[in-house]
Amino acid sequence: MTFEHFQKLVDMMFVPDGTGGALQRYQEVNPRTLHPLVLAYIGDAYFHLFVRGRLLSYEQSKVQVLNQFSAQIVSAIWQDKAYRAIEPMLTEEEIAIYKRGRNCRSRVSKSASVAQYHSSTGFEALLGTLYLQENNQRLYEIAEAAFQAISQEMMAQVSAKRNNSPRKEK
Repeated sequence: MTFEHFQKLVDMMFVPDGTGGALQRYQEVNPRTLHPLVLAYIGDAYFHLFVRGRLLSYEQSKVQVLNQFSAQIVSAIWQDKAYRAIEPMLTEEEIAIYKRGRNCRSRVSKSASVAQYHSSTGFEALLGTLYLQENNQRLYEIAEAAFQAISQEMMAQVSAKRNNSPRKEK
Protein backbone atom coordinates (compact mmCIF):
# COMPACT_ATOMS: atom_id res chain seq x y z
CA MET A 1 0.00 0.00 0.00
CA THR A 2 1.38 3.37 -0.94
CA PHE A 3 1.37 6.24 1.51
CA GLU A 4 -1.08 8.10 -0.73
CA HIS A 5 -3.49 5.18 -0.60
CA PHE A 6 -3.07 4.95 3.17
CA GLN A 7 -3.72 8.68 3.49
CA LYS A 8 -6.94 8.40 1.46
CA LEU A 9 -8.13 5.55 3.68
CA VAL A 10 -7.45 7.54 6.85
CA ASP A 11 -9.23 10.59 5.43
CA MET A 12 -12.20 8.44 4.42
CA MET A 13 -12.43 6.60 7.72
CA PHE A 14 -11.57 9.12 10.39
CA VAL A 15 -13.04 12.60 10.71
CA PRO A 16 -11.64 14.82 13.48
CA ASP A 17 -14.13 15.36 16.33
CA GLY A 18 -12.64 18.69 17.43
CA THR A 19 -11.08 17.30 20.62
CA GLY A 20 -8.18 15.43 19.04
CA GLY A 21 -10.09 12.19 18.55
CA ALA A 22 -12.03 10.69 15.67
CA LEU A 23 -15.75 11.21 15.22
CA GLN A 24 -17.76 8.00 15.18
CA ARG A 25 -20.28 7.83 12.34
CA TYR A 26 -22.50 5.20 13.93
CA GLN A 27 -23.73 4.91 17.51
CA GLU A 28 -24.74 1.28 17.15
CA VAL A 29 -24.10 -1.70 14.91
CA ASN A 30 -27.20 -3.56 13.77
CA PRO A 31 -26.30 -6.89 12.11
CA ARG A 32 -29.65 -6.97 10.29
CA THR A 33 -28.73 -3.85 8.31
CA LEU A 34 -25.09 -4.72 7.58
CA HIS A 35 -24.00 -6.12 4.23
CA PRO A 36 -23.43 -9.90 4.49
CA LEU A 37 -19.77 -9.49 3.51
CA VAL A 38 -19.27 -7.16 6.49
CA LEU A 39 -20.79 -9.84 8.72
CA ALA A 40 -18.47 -12.42 7.12
CA TYR A 41 -15.50 -10.10 7.69
CA ILE A 42 -16.26 -10.06 11.43
CA GLY A 43 -17.07 -13.78 11.54
CA ASP A 44 -13.83 -14.65 9.77
CA ALA A 45 -11.82 -12.68 12.34
CA TYR A 46 -13.69 -14.37 15.20
CA PHE A 47 -13.21 -17.87 13.82
CA HIS A 48 -9.51 -17.25 13.20
CA LEU A 49 -9.03 -16.20 16.81
CA PHE A 50 -11.21 -19.04 18.11
CA VAL A 51 -9.24 -21.66 16.16
CA ARG A 52 -5.89 -20.22 17.23
CA GLY A 53 -6.98 -20.38 20.86
CA ARG A 54 -8.27 -23.96 20.52
CA LEU A 55 -5.04 -25.13 18.87
CA LEU A 56 -3.16 -24.14 22.02
CA SER A 57 -4.73 -27.25 23.59
CA TYR A 58 -2.59 -29.33 21.21
CA GLU A 59 0.60 -27.32 20.61
CA GLN A 60 2.14 -24.42 22.50
CA SER A 61 5.64 -23.87 21.19
CA LYS A 62 5.78 -24.22 17.40
CA VAL A 63 4.32 -20.96 16.07
CA GLN A 64 4.89 -21.84 12.42
CA VAL A 65 3.00 -25.12 12.85
CA LEU A 66 0.18 -23.32 14.68
CA ASN A 67 -0.04 -20.72 11.92
CA GLN A 68 -0.06 -23.25 9.08
CA PHE A 69 -2.57 -25.49 10.79
CA SER A 70 -4.93 -22.66 11.74
CA ALA A 71 -4.81 -21.34 8.17
CA GLN A 72 -5.82 -24.79 6.91
CA ILE A 73 -8.71 -25.08 9.39
CA VAL A 74 -10.19 -21.67 8.56
CA SER A 75 -10.00 -22.26 4.80
CA ALA A 76 -13.19 -22.14 2.75
CA ILE A 77 -12.98 -25.88 2.08
CA TRP A 78 -12.98 -26.81 5.75
CA GLN A 79 -15.53 -24.18 6.77
CA ASP A 80 -17.90 -25.59 4.16
CA LYS A 81 -17.44 -29.07 5.64
CA ALA A 82 -17.97 -27.67 9.13
CA TYR A 83 -21.18 -25.93 8.13
CA ARG A 84 -22.58 -29.12 6.60
CA ALA A 85 -21.83 -30.97 9.84
CA ILE A 86 -23.38 -28.38 12.16
CA GLU A 87 -26.41 -27.44 10.06
CA PRO A 88 -28.75 -29.81 11.98
CA MET A 89 -28.06 -27.92 15.23
CA LEU A 90 -28.97 -24.51 13.76
CA THR A 91 -32.24 -22.65 14.19
CA GLU A 92 -34.29 -21.46 11.24
CA GLU A 93 -33.11 -17.89 11.92
CA GLU A 94 -29.45 -19.00 11.91
CA ILE A 95 -29.94 -20.87 8.64
CA ALA A 96 -31.54 -17.74 7.15
CA ILE A 97 -28.47 -15.70 8.20
CA TYR A 98 -26.20 -18.33 6.65
CA LYS A 99 -28.18 -18.23 3.39
CA ARG A 100 -28.04 -14.43 3.30
CA GLY A 101 -24.23 -14.61 3.51
CA ARG A 102 -23.95 -17.56 1.14
CA ASN A 103 -26.05 -15.90 -1.53
CA CYS A 104 -24.25 -12.54 -1.69
CA ARG A 105 -21.90 -11.84 -4.56
CA SER A 106 -18.21 -11.90 -3.76
CA ARG A 107 -14.86 -12.77 -5.26
CA VAL A 108 -14.07 -16.45 -5.15
CA SER A 109 -10.87 -17.97 -3.86
CA LYS A 110 -8.76 -20.04 -6.22
CA SER A 111 -8.25 -22.76 -3.62
CA ALA A 112 -11.93 -23.65 -3.22
CA SER A 113 -14.90 -24.24 -5.47
CA VAL A 114 -17.48 -21.49 -5.90
CA ALA A 115 -19.97 -23.45 -3.79
CA GLN A 116 -17.45 -24.03 -0.98
CA TYR A 117 -16.43 -20.38 -0.96
CA HIS A 118 -20.02 -19.15 -0.82
CA SER A 119 -20.81 -21.67 1.91
CA SER A 120 -17.87 -20.50 4.00
CA THR A 121 -18.99 -16.88 3.52
CA GLY A 122 -22.41 -17.86 4.87
CA PHE A 123 -20.81 -19.63 7.83
CA GLU A 124 -18.67 -16.57 8.59
CA ALA A 125 -21.70 -14.27 8.25
CA LEU A 126 -23.51 -16.39 10.85
CA LEU A 127 -20.57 -16.14 13.25
CA GLY A 128 -20.27 -12.40 12.61
CA THR A 129 -23.96 -11.86 13.34
CA LEU A 130 -23.79 -13.80 16.60
CA TYR A 131 -20.67 -11.89 17.59
CA LEU A 132 -22.23 -8.50 16.91
CA GLN A 133 -25.41 -9.54 18.73
CA GLU A 134 -23.15 -10.46 21.67
CA ASN A 135 -24.76 -13.90 21.75
CA ASN A 136 -21.53 -15.33 23.13
CA GLN A 137 -22.85 -18.66 24.41
CA ARG A 138 -24.38 -19.60 21.06
CA LEU A 139 -21.36 -18.23 19.19
CA TYR A 140 -19.07 -20.48 21.23
CA GLU A 141 -21.36 -23.52 20.79
CA ILE A 142 -21.34 -23.15 17.00
CA ALA A 143 -17.62 -22.39 16.72
CA GLU A 144 -16.75 -25.33 18.97
CA ALA A 145 -19.04 -27.69 17.04
CA ALA A 146 -17.44 -26.50 13.79
CA PHE A 147 -13.94 -26.99 15.21
CA GLN A 148 -14.83 -30.52 16.36
CA ALA A 149 -16.36 -31.39 12.97
CA ILE A 150 -13.25 -30.16 11.17
CA SER A 151 -10.83 -31.97 13.48
CA GLN A 152 -12.79 -35.23 13.22
CA GLU A 153 -12.90 -35.02 9.42
CA MET A 154 -9.17 -34.25 9.28
CA MET A 155 -8.40 -37.27 11.47
CA ALA A 156 -10.66 -39.48 9.34
CA GLN A 157 -8.90 -38.38 6.14
CA VAL A 158 -5.46 -39.05 7.60
CA SER A 159 -6.59 -42.44 8.90
CA ALA A 160 -8.06 -43.39 5.51
CA LYS A 161 -4.86 -42.42 3.71
CA ARG A 162 -2.77 -44.41 6.16
CA ASN A 163 -4.96 -47.47 5.68
CA ASN A 164 -4.85 -47.19 1.88
CA SER A 165 -1.15 -46.50 1.48
CA PRO A 166 1.14 -49.41 0.63
CA ARG A 167 3.24 -50.52 3.56
CA LYS A 168 7.02 -50.70 3.23
CA GLU A 169 8.35 -54.10 4.12
CA LYS A 170 11.46 -54.38 6.24
